[in-house]
Amino acid sequence: MIGRRAALAGSAAVLSVRPAGAVRVNPRPRNVPLIIGATMGSGLDMSARSFLPFLARSMPGFDIMPVNVPGEGGMNALRTLMDAPSGSLTLGWVATPSFAARMIDRSDPTPAQRLQLLGAVEREPIAFVSPAAHPLDSVQDLIDRSGADRDAEPLGTPPPGSPPHLAVVRLQLLTRTQLNVVTFPSAAAAARAVVAGNVAAAALGLSDVIGALRDQSLTGMGLAARDRFSALPDLPILQEGGVNLSASIRRGLATPAGIGSEMKDVLVAALKGIAADPDFQKLANESGFQASWLPPSDWMALVDRELIDLGKLWATEPWLSSNGG
Repeated sequence: MIGRRAALAGSAAVLSVRPAGAVRVNPRPRNVPLIIGATMGSGLDMSARSFLPFLARSMPGFDIMPVNVPGEGGMNALRTLMDAPSGSLTLGWVATPSFAARMIDRSDPTPAQRLQLLGAVEREPIAFVSPAAHPLDSVQDLIDRSGADRDAEPLGTPPPGSPPHLAVVRLQLLTRTQLNVVTFPSAAAAARAVVAGNVAAAALGLSDVIGALRDQSLTGMGLAARDRFSALPDLPILQEGGVNLSASIRRGLATPAGIGSEMKDVLVAALKGIAADPDFQKLANESGFQASWLPPSDWMALVDRELIDLGKLWATEPWLSSNGG
């Protein structure tokens, strides 16, 4: 892994502004780190790397380098982004609700103060799935069976505080049910466990299970979404089964708060264009997410709501045993 300080130190991008206001860069490409808060090969890492060619195409003159900074559920990456050298251009691949959840479970509000969200381009619903060999009919079926015999129906999720795990914590509160939740060290591990039938069901980002749903090694119990996913039209949403839970992952870019207005405008325009790009929309349908533009102000408003909602949830149902973990 590239050293965090070394990566950031090489990121300075010198900008000049033409009288008409157009931003141009020096002819020599400038190295710009893209901080990714996950290990190489993980779901978050792959989403960032599949997004990179579209960003590079939108920003000629910049050599954007992925830099993996895993640890603490993404908090290490947020700290790296906050520590970027003044005057440099450093980007971060950020996901919500993880962004708000880390501020709550680490008791550290500084990311909201020192980072600026530039806009989200991806929206991924949380999917509830079960093994094809022993499928459950629905999430309500899981709830009913868990009420009768908790130990018989384990529900797998990625690590505590991940978006799918937070969705399950909310589901328990919503349905007043104590599910037999089994957490795994990664989404990939949870997906393998449910395919193998080691858990009765799992809650995961749709991108982590879309391949298994298509090859029918998993059965879809439902999406925690407002609408059905166009690439899997037969997969119901939870609300159709009487479970009023909506939970999704938003992904996009962030920078340190001191970024100049000209560079911010360039990045926001690039992101908005990528979300509308037919090639990116095709990738989204294939990969299990929606290409969906959420402007900076709207994304920050969503984070503000998540801070309130997750803060209340943390007060009664903390998803970690301590502020570490």
